[in-house]
Amino acid sequence: MPMLDAYIPTGALAPAAEEQLLRDLTDLLITNEGADPSNPQVRSIAWLFVHRPEAVYVAGAAASAPYYRFIASVPEGQYDPERRQAMVHDITEAVLDAEQGAHPRDPGRVWVFTPEVPDGTWGGFGQIATLADIATLATGDPERGRRYAEERLGARRGAAALA
Repeated sequence: MPMLDAYIPTGALAPAAEEQLLRDLTDLLITNEGADPSNPQVRSIAWLFVHRPEAVYVAGAAASAPYYRFIASVPEGQYDPERRQAMVHDITEAVLDAEQGAHPRDPGRVWVFTPEVPDGTWGGFGQIATLADIATLATGDPERGRRYAEERLGARRGAAALA
């Protein structure tokens, strides 16, 4: 159940390029969370919120080119270092591609944050949803969802306990 807050300045991208970017970002979110982007159930819980800053200031002055901010939140256990790095890289490249050469290709204008929401604190459908609940919704199989959550969270928590 990835959620993306996309801060895209007003007018930064051509309308058709932005529409394609938003479709691409949905696929990237799902893929980098480790799920299948062609699964309609998974797609139904991948939400993208577009925020429209009217102005972005850098070093106290209005920016001369668009600056972007993305917050890709996922349930605890969904990121590992490779997935986290892939999310940052893929979003950055997709945004710069969407500019279609209108500005110098500068990855320093795209910031991506990748927080994990602690298990047992993600709320949806009027209740708390654990990773096992979300995996069950995505797969349609409660046993598979439980096993997936145990594996992802067990690996994460086991590594943390060893550190």
